[in-house]
Amino acid sequence: MRILVVDDEKLLVKGITFNLENDGYEVDGAYDGGTALELFAKNRYDLVILDLMLPVYDGLSVCRKIRESSDVPIIMLTAKGEGSDKLLGFEYGTDDYMTKPFDILELKARMKVILKRSRQAAEGEGGGSNVLTCGKLRVDLIKRTVRVGDRTPELTAKEFDLFVMLMSNPGRVFSRDQLLEQVWGYGYPGDIRTVDVHIRRIREKIETDDAAPEYIITKWGVGYFFSDAEK
Repeated sequence: MRILVVDDEKLLVKGITFNLENDGYEVDGAYDGGTALELFAKNRYDLVILDLMLPVYDGLSVCRKIRESSDVPIIMLTAKGEGSDKLLGFEYGTDDYMTKPFDILELKARMKVILKRSRQAAEGEGGGSNVLTCGKLRVDLIKRTVRVGDRTPELTAKEFDLFVMLMSNPGRVFSRDQLLEQVWGYGYPGDIRTVDVHIRRIREKIETDDAAPEYIITKWGVGYFFSDAEK
């Protein structure tokens, strides 16, 4: 698998590169947002590790540009620990978030969780058909695409995983904590508001009217569920 590591701290990039290459990954490094976008346009990556504060283009700008054409998983790195920065990163389509300084073993563990989920979805693991349908909604688990009538909304990797989790279990209500554990991985130290942000973004892309959703329904005081009622 090929990883793109983007950070203006050259020693950090070299350290991450060294550790990942020892684990068998192929790694490209970039020290600014402009170079990162150039590399991304030329190569296919399985995951991007992206710093928030970068020269030329900041991490959020790079993330937004990547999301215009790809749902590649993105782990955001930042020296800031405020929850608002984390939520802003998720708004722009990041899949995970780590605050510097961090343990390289934790980074690799987070990577493995994300890459495993992406690989399982691509291979259609979990049994059953590789295509989920409900009315005008069609989800291809192998191609990782969503089609709503004649629209093909682009979901980020984590948005797709979350949507598939709900759609695969119609009518079952999941709490935010359950969704964090199932989609982000056991022990993920994220805020439950992360789930709310992703649900809102999915609704904006999937629903005809995200203020009156047909598919992802809120069970007040409990969580969310997918409605398989005739659309």
